[in-house]
Amino acid sequence: MSYQIISDGSCDLTGEYAEKNNVKVVPFYVSYDGENYLKEGIEIDHDEFYNKMINEHVVPKSSLPSVQDFVDAFMPYVEAGTPIICICITDKFSGSYQSATNAANIIKEDYPDAVITVVNSMVNTVLQGILVSEIVRMRDNNVSYEETLERIQEMIPTGRIIFTIDGMEYLKKGGRIGKLLLLAGDKLGIKPLITLKDGEIFPSGVTRSRKKSIKKVVDLTKAHFEKNNLNPKDYKFCIGTGITDDEAHELASMIEEALDIKIDFWNVRIGTTIGTHTGPYPLGTSFIKLYDK
Repeated sequence: MSYQIISDGSCDLTGEYAEKNNVKVVPFYVSYDGENYLKEGIEIDHDEFYNKMINEHVVPKSSLPSVQDFVDAFMPYVEAGTPIICICITDKFSGSYQSATNAANIIKEDYPDAVITVVNSMVNTVLQGILVSEIVRMRDNNVSYEETLERIQEMIPTGRIIFTIDGMEYLKKGGRIGKLLLLAGDKLGIKPLITLKDGEIFPSGVTRSRKKSIKKVVDLTKAHFEKNNLNPKDYKFCIGTGITDDEAHELASMIEEALDIKIDFWNVRIGTTIGTHTGPYPLGTSFIKLYDK
């Protein structure tokens, strides 16, 4: 049974990828004044978003897609009788999953036979993107709707993001600091290391320089596979960055060498949904187990 893949904008897939692979993206919104909100990827692009943070020192705010946004995204496929799989950012970061669920419930009142599954991905940003890319691969390989849903649930716990940021300023202002307070991140320009797993972020150490923090991302990634006796070749990797493409290339090369892998789906610009909390200089790797491994 063919199906339509939909994701909220946290997946940070490029418009070109989404169009080429028939993925419908429901964008988040970003605001610089708390009043006027722009659709990410439509009314504002990543470069403009980050350059405003750097050059104008603004602290943006993000807003989730509305219930109506999801209704509008779902309805053409419902009317065509096409089943839907909708992937949403971890519900521990945003209410997007609830908006999509509410939209599906509203639609099913009038279209009781509509087939819509909304998935709380327990991930975000580039990790959500590579999860979606694996769903694309399943769809293109004619994996059934039901089996795809089963594989998604098996894959989600295998996903990780290991990354560094330039400081704690934006996490504090965005109210996402949580357990990361343990890092005492205001001290003398320390560079936090952060891991996302099970839908939440956890502190993974600190360094005193950006160069050391990038190396630490590699060390933590390698340690994850060694400690858990996992084969990196069974995983899809991606490098996520804010606005530092040169560092992304450097990190990709270091991880490829450390794990003896080749990263094909690798350089994704972290979007406004997460960038509002990390600032313009997040950099890290994400990985998730391939659906057929």
